[in-house]
Amino acid sequence: MIPAPLRSRLLLCSTLAGGLLLGHPPRAGAAAPEPFNDIPAHFTDSTGSFDFIRREIAIPMRDKVTLHTVLIIPRRAVAAGAKAPILLDRTPYDADDDTSRADSAHGNMVLPAAYAELLDAGYIVAFQDVRGKHGSKGDYVNERPLRGPENPTEIDHATDAWDTVDWLVHHVAESNGRVGMIGTSYDGMMVAMALAHPHPALKAAVPANPVIDTWMGDDDFHGGAFRMAGYDYYYSQDTAHGKAGDLWRSAYDDYTEFLRAGSATGFAKSHGIDQLPVVRQLHDHPAYDSFWQHRALQTLLASIPQTVPTLWIAGQWDQEDMFGAVAAWEALHPKAPSLEHLVLGPWRHGGWAGDGSTLGPIRFDADTALWFRREVLLPFLDAQLKPGAPASTLPPVLAFQTGSNRWQSFQSWPESCETGCPDKSRPLYLRANGALSFDPPAAGEAASDEYVSDPNKPVPYRPRPIRPTYSKGSTWRQWLVDDQRFASDRTDVLTYQTGPLDHPVAIAGAPVADLVASTTGTDADFVVKLIDVYPDEYPPEPAMGGYQLPIAMDILRGRYREGFETAKPITPNTPLHYRFTLPNVDHVFLPGHRIMVQVQSSWFPLYDRNPQRFVENVFDPPAKPLAISENYIFHTAGSNSVIYMPIFGNFEMAQ
Repeated sequence: MIPAPLRSRLLLCSTLAGGLLLGHPPRAGAAAPEPFNDIPAHFTDSTGSFDFIRREIAIPMRDKVTLHTVLIIPRRAVAAGAKAPILLDRTPYDADDDTSRADSAHGNMVLPAAYAELLDAGYIVAFQDVRGKHGSKGDYVNERPLRGPENPTEIDHATDAWDTVDWLVHHVAESNGRVGMIGTSYDGMMVAMALAHPHPALKAAVPANPVIDTWMGDDDFHGGAFRMAGYDYYYSQDTAHGKAGDLWRSAYDDYTEFLRAGSATGFAKSHGIDQLPVVRQLHDHPAYDSFWQHRALQTLLASIPQTVPTLWIAGQWDQEDMFGAVAAWEALHPKAPSLEHLVLGPWRHGGWAGDGSTLGPIRFDADTALWFRREVLLPFLDAQLKPGAPASTLPPVLAFQTGSNRWQSFQSWPESCETGCPDKSRPLYLRANGALSFDPPAAGEAASDEYVSDPNKPVPYRPRPIRPTYSKGSTWRQWLVDDQRFASDRTDVLTYQTGPLDHPVAIAGAPVADLVASTTGTDADFVVKLIDVYPDEYPPEPAMGGYQLPIAMDILRGRYREGFETAKPITPNTPLHYRFTLPNVDHVFLPGHRIMVQVQSSWFPLYDRNPQRFVENVFDPPAKPLAISENYIFHTAGSNSVIYMPIFGNFEMAQ
């Protein structure tokens, strides 16, 4: 039983609560209660103290589609009615993310570091979502071709860039009427495409690590071999209007994942990405046919008069688009030498915009990327976009010589020796017993070396376990400087090396592999790696003792040895030439180091496995089991396997 006093108090509380719950009106003269809503109908951020203005715009294109664009305007640069140039980056990777890196009152905190430096230098920075992605309207076509045979519509990325620049200079009151375009990778391709139909107000272009020809040596194919790492990218880009996340896996090691899939098509089907148009296009066009040729920007741009000063940025260890910048510069510089400039830095993909002090375990003595941005990029942009700024003194080519760690200026980039060997290229001969020398083989040396290529046990392209491209713990960004000792002692990898050098050997350009080889199969891949081997003991960094540093590596699918347009079977057991260009480098092999060349016939799972018997489409699962092949590399008079080295200066190797 509840005591009487307590019963009275409980009864009073329940009566008061009942009145409140029943909504009894307040007594006469009392103020009306505030509504139960803590969110005001309208709220405006207090940004008056910010040192920048953020402005979001839907810019209309000629077909009425609007593209989401974000401007970050530095208040200091436009104070008292002053005008500033605009730097535009057109991207499929989310303009809002690129302009919201931090919640801060300072503009250099909300932008990526390289763009923050440009903002501080007085530039208005604009990011725009390409049509069909994130905040922009319209349909997304991955790497939408320029208008022509592969794009019969009236719009492309060149027209979108033209319309955007036109709108910016006429509607942004703070603009000085001059616009530059800048961007990396896909964004770099957007800059390059704008050069096909540049707006008069477009006064400077900076395509960094751009996608220029995705079959010939950028993202999708190298030497006719398909890069399966691209599947992760196309899943993330093409399965959602916004961010799709990462493609799932069922194994920690990608080597295991792709091996179980059996083929490129097997992987695509098992992961559902065969639904994507771009994946079907890759499958349907394994050779360099008109589908790819009509997209080759180095060819298309060379057919159009160039009017915009352009700074092409390349990375010596670009793991994604190592081909495009140099190829575009080589095509355009002879036609407009005063406009076209090339910088080759010791960087990974996009490394120009980050910390350029190191790449993996390799150190460059200074922040090469920061130096480039301050001493090269900013003066180049200022000269074109800021009236009264000093003229640019940039040479045609500026390259960082790795090994000596110094910048070098070139009036022309050395020839690659692909269509005839100029005097400055010297053959480096593969010889018997794993030797490598600038002297040709001597009489009586063994004629060839043999290795067995088993596609059921392919050579990995990096030490296992190999994590998926964009996964946590992936070292994809630095794999091109991985120590190659994991491969040099495999029986399915041939290794050749010089003795310790007593003179520096400097190269600048694209080495050319010219193998004389035979195979028992009717198709084969050949991978060639040019490597700088550190001394066994290396006092400056003891952990680098014996390190096998890749300098230039690439692959050729044998079916394309006579031309990339048409696949042809290999005649078995017949020595044939397999000639292909390695990536461009500027490097010196220092005294005490050795030069090494490795040759192998698989590079998995970066590249799909060659069945080693000729099939119509290597993408598809073969009807017969994969063939184990016996491959021979020849090194005798008349059948010399060589690497043509683009020697720079008078450096020679002592024999």
